[in-house]
Amino acid sequence: MRFFFKVFLPLFLVVVGAVSFYAYTQFNEFKNTSLSNDVDSFEIKKGSNIKTVANELEQKEILKPALLTRILARLNKQDHKLKAGEYALKKGMKPADILSLFASGKTIQYQTRIPEGTRFEEIVEIIKNDKNLKQTLTDDDYKNIMSKLKTKYQHHKPEGWFFPDTFSYPKNTTDLQFLQRSHNAMLKLLNTEWEKRKPFKGIKKPYDALILASIIEKETGAPEDRGKVARVFINRLKKGMLLQTDPTVIYGMGDEYKGNIRKKDLLKDTPYNTYTRKGLTPTPIATPSAASIKAAFNPAEGDMLYFVAKGDGYSYFSKTYAEHKKAVIKYLLGGKANRYKGGQ
Repeated sequence: MRFFFKVFLPLFLVVVGAVSFYAYTQFNEFKNTSLSNDVDSFEIKKGSNIKTVANELEQKEILKPALLTRILARLNKQDHKLKAGEYALKKGMKPADILSLFASGKTIQYQTRIPEGTRFEEIVEIIKNDKNLKQTLTDDDYKNIMSKLKTKYQHHKPEGWFFPDTFSYPKNTTDLQFLQRSHNAMLKLLNTEWEKRKPFKGIKKPYDALILASIIEKETGAPEDRGKVARVFINRLKKGMLLQTDPTVIYGMGDEYKGNIRKKDLLKDTPYNTYTRKGLTPTPIATPSAASIKAAFNPAEGDMLYFVAKGDGYSYFSKTYAEHKKAVIKYLLGGKANRYKGGQ
């Protein structure tokens, strides 16, 4: 026994020391390795643990061996902090950087834009054609979309209820989740502005303001004119006058609109024809911008009741019909009064 200890114990200690040193150097070498190329997409699926992630990193030859990835994650107390999602890995990242990224949850973000002034049917097409959104909704779902949202406006038509903006989102975001987020943004802005509103005749509830904002959106060429356009409509509502705005007529025409409005279109009664019906339209006619919503609640001061496009993106505003008639002749009819066929 004494002989054993004298001969084999030192040898055993040398072997253990050598193995430990080798393991130590290998681990240090592993920690100091860095990616030689970008990895555009690495996905951690829901329910994955550190073993699953480490094995997949090894299989895809991003980080290996998997055992050292697991050891490093445990030493850094990140093995239970990895978040599901899709990640972009950059050239030069070290194993600790990659694990920190996975623990941060800073996933790849995709973007989809809802333009200002679009109709809901146009928003649907944008979503359907977006390859980054997970498509789950059918045509029938879109027809009843409000009933599928978490909202108190489930019985409303969807027009105007989705905020126009560029939204960022991670992989596997569904079309319904995207619409819910846009709707929530619209609700938040509308309710915030409603709480600090000035009372106006004809604007009895937030939905009325949303309708008015959509009309302002479609009638405004220059952003600086929004407040004045809002004031014209507010003044007309107060006086019980017809709003007489072409975009509402166009909306009411639907597929019959071919690019221009004729006199018979202005005379044909529809729920959206503000030349034949007083007050606001039954629903919004588009998705209004934040600026148009704020203009609806905070119109410019003044007694103007009319406006006409000047041809440069701006409008000319008038207080009286006589002044408005002159502006129409000047800006729309080239100064030829005999061509004027308008009315109040």
